Amino acid sequence: MAVPEDTSPQRLAQIRAQLDLLAEHVDADTLSGRIAELDEEMQAEGFWNDTDRAAKVSAERTRAARKLEAFRVLEADVDDLEGLAELSEEDEEMQAELGQQVASVQDRLDALEEERLFSGPYDNGDALVTVNAGAGGTDAQDWAEMVLRMLMRWAEGRGFKVELLEASAGEEAGIKSATFRASGENAYGLFNAEQGVHRLVRISPFDAQNRRQTAFAGVEVAPVIEDTGDVEIDSDDLQIDTYRASGAGGQHVNKTDSAVRITHRPSGIVVQCQNERSQSANKDTAMKMLRAKLLERQERERQELIAKEKGETLDVNFGSQIRSYVLHPYTMVKDHRTDREMGDAQRVLDGDLDGFVRAYLLKAAA
Repeated sequence: MAVPEDTSPQRLAQIRAQLDLLAEHVDADTLSGRIAELDEEMQAEGFWNDTDRAAKVSAERTRAARKLEAFRVLEADVDDLEGLAELSEEDEEMQAELGQQVASVQDRLDALEEERLFSGPYDNGDALVTVNAGAGGTDAQDWAEMVLRMLMRWAEGRGFKVELLEASAGEEAGIKSATFRASGENAYGLFNAEQGVHRLVRISPFDAQNRRQTAFAGVEVAPVIEDTGDVEIDSDDLQIDTYRASGAGGQHVNKTDSAVRITHRPSGIVVQCQNERSQSANKDTAMKMLRAKLLERQERERQELIAKEKGETLDVNFGSQIRSYVLHPYTMVKDHRTDREMGDAQRVLDGDLDGFVRAYLLKAAA
């Protein structure tokens, strides 16, 4: 039986206070002015001749208009709550409608508040997500594939376009590594919350004695950058190899000799792409992946330097364990950064990550 939504005056006051805080962030007047500026630019002669610039301006205009419309509708709905509350005092049907409206308003407030948490220069763009099997042998490779599925399902559930770029199959099961691109608003800002080591505890399906095993999978996240001037790469620093694509990925991965692997010698970063139809297309995509990973490394080093100057320690290393998924002797998923827990581990593995991500973003912003 569903728990009735809290419609008390105190709850309505909390909603009003939350809206007032968001109003400062949204700044409807400034946003409206920016939309007018973009409209003027889009109407200028020759605007559509520069397709790259036109695409960026058009995308910004769409995001700004959507945000402004969402806020104005939300503002009107919050205003209506007080009147609805008065009418519901003597009408049970109106009480139920008020409960539904409060729940709807809260969901939209939370969604807008989530956007407020993205302040990084690349947070609102696309993300390159790489999953690597860690310690644990076949169990780790199987676990890496489970993490890949979890993250891709979460991305698809949020409406992102998901494109698997490469996947290297494990010896017996699972994957050694895989990289996909999540395209959509705030993809990088959201996926940043999943960066780190994910730990699994379960009865191993690969152990004849049915012993409990611990396996690890690492998640790396990098922003997709279209402006290649952001990162300088010397061609002499690159080792470029071609090979036949094979293994995990099924119909989504090209099975020709066109797969490309690029090694950046100074950093040791290795990227590969095998889903495009030609070797040149795979090389172009791999170079974008390399730029993204170099940019992410630069940003991480910059944050570590700032933290050091402030006398703080910043745990942003790939080796930091962020979450544990326990399937035996009980089921529990726990995020070690926020202490958020969920008993339904299968629900999380099926892509229900919103609660964990939002809790982390709120703590990081605070």
